[in-house]
Amino acid sequence: MISPVRPPARRIAALFGAVALVLAATGCGGGTGDGSATGKVTSITALDYYTDASEHRQWGERLTTCGKSAGVKVEHTSVPGASLVPKVLQQASSRTLPDLLMVDNPDLQQIAQTGALTPLDQYGIDSSGFAEGILSAGTYKGKVYGLAPTVSTIALFYNKDMLAEAGVAVPRTWDELKAAAAKLTRPGRYGVAVSAPATPESTWQYLPFLWSNGGTEKQLDTPQAAQALQLWVDLVKSGSMSKSVLNWTQADLHDQFLAGKTAMMVNGPWRIHALNKDKNLHWGVAPIPVPRAGQTPVTPLGGEVWTVPQSDSKERQEKAAQVLACLNDSTNQLALAEQYLTVPSRTTVAAQYAEQVPSMAAFVKSVEGARARTSELGVRWPKAATGMYTAIQSALTGEQTPEEALKDAQRIATTS
Repeated sequence: MISPVRPPARRIAALFGAVALVLAATGCGGGTGDGSATGKVTSITALDYYTDASEHRQWGERLTTCGKSAGVKVEHTSVPGASLVPKVLQQASSRTLPDLLMVDNPDLQQIAQTGALTPLDQYGIDSSGFAEGILSAGTYKGKVYGLAPTVSTIALFYNKDMLAEAGVAVPRTWDELKAAAAKLTRPGRYGVAVSAPATPESTWQYLPFLWSNGGTEKQLDTPQAAQALQLWVDLVKSGSMSKSVLNWTQADLHDQFLAGKTAMMVNGPWRIHALNKDKNLHWGVAPIPVPRAGQTPVTPLGGEVWTVPQSDSKERQEKAAQVLACLNDSTNQLALAEQYLTVPSRTTVAAQYAEQVPSMAAFVKSVEGARARTSELGVRWPKAATGMYTAIQSALTGEQTPEEALKDAQRIATTS
């Protein structure tokens, strides 16, 4: 999934700075539970944000299985997504970090910067066979600190019956998207919907349009960025997309699509389970349309990476690394992908999965060229994300032109 809402950026930055100083002074963090630097380790701790009861239980079972293969019991704790990073910073300061830590991939750079994590190559963990973008999501300054068993991205969902009735083909380009959305729009129904609230969720949805048009988060006030935002503005102005997208989350998009109030939506595979429950809904999924025919969409990479924090006990670190390696083996990647409708991170496993689950083929294809949100800016990514969703709000409300809004976005992104 995408990043949870986090505490204010300045407070987080200050906390990260304080943690970095503490770790620099102490040399490492520390795990809790039994096992010392010399004693036999029989249990390790793991922390994630899978607080949903069924998801927490399912991950607990998988951690238990991988723990058995490593010869340890895994004590599994989950906290709400918005609380995870602050909790990790607090634990790093008090040297009580868990032995195994899951983080949303955009957070890895900031946490690794503090010195709280250990590079995985020191444990001999195999990171070959992962797509380049996936490895990038777990890398800081050339070292791999985290690996994601599975990942996700976004694509275009469409109502097959509505497209057939309107005589519309699945759009592949921006021009085709605008034409299709116009034909599909009628009283009580919009042609297409995106998620554009004043949150990182909006940035996440804008990125495929920005990147596929040659734009970059490193310089937001460019013609390529403005053209991508202008596409959304045109869809709203023409009436093909509701202005309410300014407040719609991806969950809201799902509800609109399910209710027949939008014929197409940009969303992720985590919606498929719910869509499949409606036997009267005939839907399909395709890659997000690109500016020009023949191009390949460039989408953002979602998913969580597992890491091994610093600890006074090398034995605990080794055990945690064994569990991490187990979570990322081919068998577990495939099982997790099937369970949660995500994409296996190893390319050979992903190809096998696409054959087994055709509805995931578009996501598997998009993941091949997907990018980590922090690949260009690293720890400076959150400011760019804020700049983008602020610009989207200004442009879609008509307060500013896309060019004006993105000039302000660039200022936000480069403010120290």
